[in-house]
Amino acid sequence: MFMQSRLVALAAVLLSTSAAYAQQGAKKNAAPPTSTAHPAPVPTQAQADGAPGQPGWIVRCTSASRDAPLECAMEQNAVLTKTGQTVILINIRIAPDTRTPIALLQLPLGLNLPVGAKLQVDEGKTFDLEIQTCENRGCYASTPVAPDLLAALRVGKQLKVSFQNMAKETIAIPMPLNDFAAAYDKIK
Repeated sequence: MFMQSRLVALAAVLLSTSAAYAQQGAKKNAAPPTSTAHPAPVPTQAQADGAPGQPGWIVRCTSASRDAPLECAMEQNAVLTKTGQTVILINIRIAPDTRTPIALLQLPLGLNLPVGAKLQVDEGKTFDLEIQTCENRGCYASTPVAPDLLAALRVGKQLKVSFQNMAKETIAIPMPLNDFAAAYDKIK
């Protein structure tokens, strides 16, 4: 009888402990409450200009296993000051098979998709990007980085990423390039 009551008490403790952990895990993994009726609005030019100074280009390297080669990418993002929402994320990596740089851009939801996005270094040539897909975190465009764009990025002062919102207003987000060349040299 004594043993049975100890087992019941132990089971009760384990059940209450695992329920508490499950609740903590659910709270930790739960997405913040959002309205599903409307996607997050694309910022206007004034809001985008209010983005804080970006930290610069960050290099990250990963490997699938200890024996696999290291794959490195560089990225920079711009976020809205008030909400912390990512407006633009640019990731550049070197494709292992072709050894050419590939750019992946994450853009906000609520875009005029047929117009796509544009890249421009300083006041130079504009490069058009087709938006390929959208999901709950944003819309994505990917493109090989042409040699003339790469050369401009290495010596330029500012990359401007522009797109249109649903109201067909053009939004241009400036991204500093002051440490682009040093970051690119680390990943090539």
